[in-house]
Amino acid sequence: QVQLVESGGGLAQPGGSLRLSCAASGFTFSSYHMSWARQAPGKGLEWVSGIYSDGSDTYYADSVKGRFTISRDNAKNTVYLQMNSLKPEDTALYVCARGLHQVHADYWGQGTQVTVSS
Repeated sequence: QVQLVESGGGLAQPGGSLRLSCAASGFTFSSYHMSWARQAPGKGLEWVSGIYSDGSDTYYADSVKGRFTISRDNAKNTVYLQMNSLKPEDTALYVCARGLHQVHADYWGQGTQVTVSS
């Protein structure tokens, strides 16, 4: 059974940092592109970042470019999202997906909540 489990969310102050992790199991992780998306209350699902299966290419939404970094460790079956210089508008449920973009994703995690507030 394919499983994606996010962790690392929590409360951060504006300007702070968090690192999210997504642990994958039930499939050959290194064969799949992965991505992060987020959804704030009352808003649609926003694509955040994607990474190629071998980590050779990364992609970012304009809203997070220069602040967030996606990476993966295929030996650990884990994809990460390092979030720096956090802003209140980053507050959302962050979900990990199998695929480069949620439009093409076939599996999703349950999400981890990120709240940025003073």
